[in-house]
Amino acid sequence: MPNTKAYAAYAPDQDLKPFEFDRRSVGDDDVKVKIDYCGICHSDIHFAHDDWGMTEYPVVPGHEIIGHVTEVGSKVTRFKPGDLVGIGCMVDSCRECTPCKNDLEQFCEKGMVMTYGSPDPEMGGVTQGGYSSQIVVKEHFVLNISDKLDLKGVPPLLCAGITTFSPLNQWKVGKGQKVGVIGLGGLGHMGVKFAAAMGAEVVMITRSPEKGEDAKRLGASSVLVSTDQEAMASQAGTFDFLLNTIPVAHDINPYMPLLKFNKTMVLVGATPIEVHSMQMIFGNRHLSGSLIGGIKETQEMLDFCAEHNIVSDIEMVNIQDVNTAYERVMKGDVKYRFVIDMKSL
Repeated sequence: MPNTKAYAAYAPDQDLKPFEFDRRSVGDDDVKVKIDYCGICHSDIHFAHDDWGMTEYPVVPGHEIIGHVTEVGSKVTRFKPGDLVGIGCMVDSCRECTPCKNDLEQFCEKGMVMTYGSPDPEMGGVTQGGYSSQIVVKEHFVLNISDKLDLKGVPPLLCAGITTFSPLNQWKVGKGQKVGVIGLGGLGHMGVKFAAAMGAEVVMITRSPEKGEDAKRLGASSVLVSTDQEAMASQAGTFDFLLNTIPVAHDINPYMPLLKFNKTMVLVGATPIEVHSMQMIFGNRHLSGSLIGGIKETQEMLDFCAEHNIVSDIEMVNIQDVNTAYERVMKGDVKYRFVIDMKSL
């Protein structure tokens, strides 16, 4: 009899439905976790709907996992039963290539093993994610979670959190800098919180003036409406860093002139963009991308959150309401992330 209950996508045009399958037995360096909460990421929806043309069905989404350890392997040293832990977007990598040895497992030259939808090196088939009762993961890819935090808001930190923390951290955002966060959604709201906690002056850049008050509640000092050409022109050349979180295809040319000489815009939304090289050539401006973060940096992010009391703004749902939640995410009708209470499974 299968040992794990879950909800899975069976086809791109079908609702998620109950599913049962087997997790592997605990190996020497494995940690088994009973899942308490799992966030809903837009990537889950893309995968469930096969928007990227790589989904093998049935697939259990979910890579923002919080739970408690129930069993550990004989060689595990960092965790014991009862510990509060997290599992993010990766569950394995080769750990031998140059990126892996530099704590950048997300860029593993042999390919990171994603929490769901990757070829499963242990069980065959594909990996299955966190919309499930339990999960078994290599110790290296399990993260410590502080009990100081409101656990219900922690799951999105493992994707939306590290996705926005990493570029801010890598580009050394801090006091004395003016930082623009473009787009106020699941990623953008975390970018505002992190940049403000790092001590920067944070400007929320949005097409929607009505988001201004919420942006200030999250830590922004001001709001710049990107469709206001006069306002945009008045702030040209004044930003030290831009974090672009827009999740849909868009034209980035209006934003590039906001940067000072030799400064950078980082993209974290996996989407087509339009750019004219003149915007970069004049002013020696830079355009870069960032993909989640390695395990070491993800732990640093979680520790930073515990120190500054940062969690995501969430709405809790039961697993039986996951399809309605998907519809609302696609409409932008959530502030700012959904988290599934897995006890409802």
